[in-house]
Amino acid sequence: MSNPSNRASMRGQLTLRGVVIGVLGCVIITASSAYTALKMGALPWPIIFAAVISLFFLKLMGNASLNEANVTHTIMSAGAMVAGGLAFTIPGAWMLGYADQISWLDMFIVALAGTILGLLATALIHRHFIVDAALEFPTGNAAAQTLRATEAGGKTGKQLFGSMAIAGIYSVLRDALGVVPSMLCTLNIPGVTFAIYNSPMLLSIGFLVGFAPVAFWFAGALLGNFGIIVGGTVAGLFDVMTAQGIVKSLGMGLMMGFGVAVVLKDILPQVAGIVRGLAADSSTDTDEQSLISGSLKLDAGIIGLGAAAIAVIVAIALDLGPVPAVIVTLFTFVTTIMSAQSCGQTGIDPMEIFGLIVMLIVAAFAQIAQVKLFFIAGIVAVACGLAGDVMNDFKAGAVLGTNPRAQWIGQAIGGIVGALVAAAVMVALVTAYGPDAFGPDKSFVAAQASVVATMVSGIPSVPWFVGGFIAGIVMYWLGIPAMMIGLGVYLPFYMSLTAFLGSCVKLAYDKWSAHRDATAGLSDEERAAKDAAFQEQGLVVASGLLGGESIVGVILAFVSVGLSLLG
Repeated sequence: MSNPSNRASMRGQLTLRGVVIGVLGCVIITASSAYTALKMGALPWPIIFAAVISLFFLKLMGNASLNEANVTHTIMSAGAMVAGGLAFTIPGAWMLGYADQISWLDMFIVALAGTILGLLATALIHRHFIVDAALEFPTGNAAAQTLRATEAGGKTGKQLFGSMAIAGIYSVLRDALGVVPSMLCTLNIPGVTFAIYNSPMLLSIGFLVGFAPVAFWFAGALLGNFGIIVGGTVAGLFDVMTAQGIVKSLGMGLMMGFGVAVVLKDILPQVAGIVRGLAADSSTDTDEQSLISGSLKLDAGIIGLGAAAIAVIVAIALDLGPVPAVIVTLFTFVTTIMSAQSCGQTGIDPMEIFGLIVMLIVAAFAQIAQVKLFFIAGIVAVACGLAGDVMNDFKAGAVLGTNPRAQWIGQAIGGIVGALVAAAVMVALVTAYGPDAFGPDKSFVAAQASVVATMVSGIPSVPWFVGGFIAGIVMYWLGIPAMMIGLGVYLPFYMSLTAFLGSCVKLAYDKWSAHRDATAGLSDEERAAKDAAFQEQGLVVASGLLGGESIVGVILAFVSVGLSLLG
């Protein structure tokens, strides 16, 4: 049983007002994350943004502690990675013509199964990764430091809602009224979609990701579009369609190679230590180690029963059958450990890659319909995405002294809400725009889901995929961001160009900040404090622009669905 002192430590951290604020924020962030992941083929971690907003709204309601804000933002950000897990996998089935075989209930069960498995796994591994291994978890660390820097208050609310309103109005003018064009500076280059996408959201993604990573992204875009498509066709090596197939295959290979390299280099060498650590964790029975019931033995039983229940639900509700359901359940625990290790060391969570790995394992051992393979990839991706979010939140909690059980309960609340919202948004988008709107060079590029679809249906150019796969592994070993390069190779050029412009704005923003501080005659402490406030302002405004466009996109989709039903 949990002792009274531990229960008391949750008071003031997991609060009713925090839950209400967290759930409302979770609904908005989950919806916008699903839209962003599908539209842009990328999903920045929302943890820091959620941390700032949580503290701001709690302060509006009176005194607020950093620990209460930390638990609140845990609830608020949980659904984003659930949405990412669905968006990175399920639309691949739509691209292959299975849209009419996937219902809202199917997607909700996929999301819920992944959420629960992710929660159970993180309850098991929390102590090892956060306390014993003490991994960096850079995103969680950044969230904790951001909360500390934001505690003094400021103009956060005005900056956030002002930028959201600007992006929202702009999106209505562009997408609903057609007053603003979607593309600027368009050039007619065969096989290359050369243009600047008129999107505050994509510019914001470039700003938030930063110049150096996006420069590699853009380098991949130049290689794929102008090196292979334009250069190869001009040289007469292949026609435009063949070149485009080569580019897609190369991009997928680079991203897959990167994901496998993360497993080989950063995770597998740690497996023995992780297993020993988990075994050592089970040698004592303390509240700090037992997040569910307060008793380690009881926790172990609950985790086992929960995993068995999910296996049965998945087998029956999704019609996967017993063998695939058991394989998915067992390997999901393995991949969530991989996800935690990756996030802890690199800050990267290749959730769809883990989903692909388990999907291919199931396909090797069981005869299963193609559409069901996407369910398998979705469950694993959701679990790994949620695990990455949970472990980052636990790290922030360890820095600030937050009760981990309060955070775990908050994550459960946010994850379940996120599963409901993410499934609803996915249905709304495919109903409003149709399945043909999803895929490379379509309105919703859904890059990761397209990779999953291609792995299920067949790769356009196997030699180039294999070459990219090997190159991705080698690049990762050399410290070159193959994932970003592969993303640039794979995505339409207009998206890469626009994101690059956003990163250039970030570069100029940082240089302006440094020049201003250097000429102000400030002390080192004053300069650091002013720079932190300036960086927070950029983060809030960019996040507001991203959120404003993505939220309006979801609203327009729901309006379209409503009008079609009325009509």
